[in-house]
Amino acid sequence: MVKRVRLSFAKGLEVEFSDRDRAIKQVYELGEKGTRYPMVVFGPEGCGKTSWLLQAVEILKELKFDVVYFNPLRRRFDVDVGIEGLKQKALEIIKQVAAEHELARLVWLVIDFANEALKHRRRKLAIIVDDVFHLIGSREAAAIVKGLLEVIEHPIESYENIVAIVATSEGLSKREIGRHRWGWLTPMWNMSKKGFEELYERLSRPKPSFEEIWNLAGGNPETLQRLYQANWNVKVVVEELARRKELSREFVGRWRKWLEAAVEEIDVVDEADFPSELREELIKRNLIVYDLFDRDPVFWIDVPPPEKELEIGVGRYVAWQTPLHREAVKSVLEKHSSPHTYQP
Repeated sequence: MVKRVRLSFAKGLEVEFSDRDRAIKQVYELGEKGTRYPMVVFGPEGCGKTSWLLQAVEILKELKFDVVYFNPLRRRFDVDVGIEGLKQKALEIIKQVAAEHELARLVWLVIDFANEALKHRRRKLAIIVDDVFHLIGSREAAAIVKGLLEVIEHPIESYENIVAIVATSEGLSKREIGRHRWGWLTPMWNMSKKGFEELYERLSRPKPSFEEIWNLAGGNPETLQRLYQANWNVKVVVEELARRKELSREFVGRWRKWLEAAVEEIDVVDEADFPSELREELIKRNLIVYDLFDRDPVFWIDVPPPEKELEIGVGRYVAWQTPLHREAVKSVLEKHSSPHTYQP
């Protein structure tokens, strides 16, 4: 039985990594076969990529891998490769760095640390880079993936096995990486309804019904976390999300007709007459997940989303990151409704 990591859900509340049984099995498979190309895992904001990666770190250690893990948002640079000097260097780096843009530059050190570990004859190495792409440009993100590919294909020392995983929710970087074919793009979705309900049940009452929360979060654990911290005040969470996504009066006024259509049927974003400029904005602002993969589980980490479920904002080809993202757009459309608003 694999040891489940404990994760901070809210102040004073920790939860154990739950559900995702298939995703755990996939980590064991990666440990056995390695990654021929860096695996670039992408999916909705807050869908659980970081939690899965932290669980993957524990599994890979169990499989006797040395691990280099970097997450700038959590200010974590962990080097567990049995070389005390490298571990101390990573700790000193994090202590000295003050700003996010400095952390972004440090992502290249992951590759340096990996090469240093190989120089010390570490035979099984895992390199995990988590949630860094939004701090750097899409071209540099692709270059980082290419650098990891170089470690795999042209190592400075021979090795038994390498696992390289990079995670992002940033749609434009995903496209740039896919264009160069330097990484293996693999999507991950929000939690299954069953697994999400298990997480929901761990939260104290009083609370809204599970179906109400499911229709707002669509299985997204971070959305559940935000609702919980806001004492289930949906309006507060929706308005905060609208501000964070910069859903201004000018933006909705310019694109009202098309945004209203997308709120009703998200697959309209994939149609030929949908404005390409607006499509790019929706991707850039991480409001949607565009160009969804085939639902065959072989293409996905854990279980794929439903083929189409408009109640939670999932279309056949496009999906809202969460139903709450759709609600944020809908609320701003209603707030700034006017007969004089420009219609494209």
